[in-house]
This record gives sequence, C-alpha cells and structure tokens, in this order.
Amino acid sequence: MKLIWSPLSIQRIQEIADYIALDNISAANNWIDSIFRNVDLLKSNPELGRSVPEIGRPDIRELIHGNYRIIYSCSSKQISIVTIRHFKQILPQEEIKR
Repeated sequence: MKLIWSPLSIQRIQEIADYIALDNISAANNWIDSIFRNVDLLKSNPELGRSVPEIGRPDIRELIHGNYRIIYSCSSKQISIVTIRHFKQILPQEEIKR
C-alpha cells in the first residue's frame, strides 16, 4: 500500500519537533522516529486507527501517538497522512479535503 505525507503533516511534524527540541534535541529526534515507525504500521493495517469523531467519515481515521493524533485518509490503494494535531485540539473541517 502506498503511503503519502501531505505538506501540512510534514510541517506539523517539524513544528512539534522544534518545540520538543527547545528542551531536549534527542527527545525531538526520537519523537520523529517514533512517528514514522507508527505510521509505517498503517501500510499493513490501514484500519488500525479509529474514525475521527468530529468528522464522521469512515475514510478519515486517526492513530493516537502519545499526546498527538495522526489524521489520515484511507482508500484501497493508498494512505494519506493529512495532519498531526494535539489530542486536545478539534480537527477543523477545512483541513480535510473532500
């Protein structure tokens, strides 16, 4: 299965890692590595995450990683990582392209 990262998801990873690095560069690097390892699991288990409650679409799912939600869309041929948000943040509809 093909895995695609949106520009927004890469931007969010960088922003979060930069914030973590203010306290601990090694922890930031470890966090980035763990995100990519977690997302790789989706290639063989695309329905590993749950449906995003505030979106209500079965093709938009989320994988919880620590304090973060990895939001992705799933089709029969590919998985697209849409964004990454803190678990306390509601996902705005405009971040999900229809």
